[in-house]
Amino acid sequence: MFFDSWIEILVGIPAILLAITFHEFAHGKTAAILGDPTPENEGRLSLNPLKHLDPLGALMLLVVGFGWAKPVQVNPFHFRGDRQKGMLYVALSGPLMNLILAYLSTVAVRIVGLHSGILGMFFYYLMWYNAMLAVFNLVPLPPLDGSKILAGLLPRSQAAAIYRLEAYGPMILLLLLATGVLGRLIGPLVDFVIQLLTTAAGWGIF
Repeated sequence: MFFDSWIEILVGIPAILLAITFHEFAHGKTAAILGDPTPENEGRLSLNPLKHLDPLGALMLLVVGFGWAKPVQVNPFHFRGDRQKGMLYVALSGPLMNLILAYLSTVAVRIVGLHSGILGMFFYYLMWYNAMLAVFNLVPLPPLDGSKILAGLLPRSQAAAIYRLEAYGPMILLLLLATGVLGRLIGPLVDFVIQLLTTAAGWGIF
């Protein structure tokens, strides 16, 4: 998604900040519930966007439509119970939070109307960015949440292979973003998720 005017930029940026803030807050809160004090100790159990903002990730969101926030640091050795499953729950909580916000934003668009001015535009962007972040982060490539979710579902011997990719994951991810391959792969999935959300909200706006 690209902005065509300064009004869209002024409305879209708060939507981006809300989407990434709630995403990272969900990670930190889930880890805290599981017994890890690290997110709270580092000030990440906050809804202040500045606590979660990654300048490069935010710039990528604005420029290419895909980006990231500053990852919440988690120490699974503090988790109560199975650490591997704990990491799965922490990783899943971010995209799940985005899907919840995307659905609520879709309902809000239905209520206020897509063409109702700044408010309708804001909820539309909030819906789109939350849907995008959910899908993007489910890609099973480190350091994205999808890799940790996949590792949590696999037997421990196979999960180790996912963790070994962590050193190369960011470079692969940037390459896929720069070449447009990732956008072509997940763009249709984002559209599909938005269609599901609008249907679930009782109003197909597309």
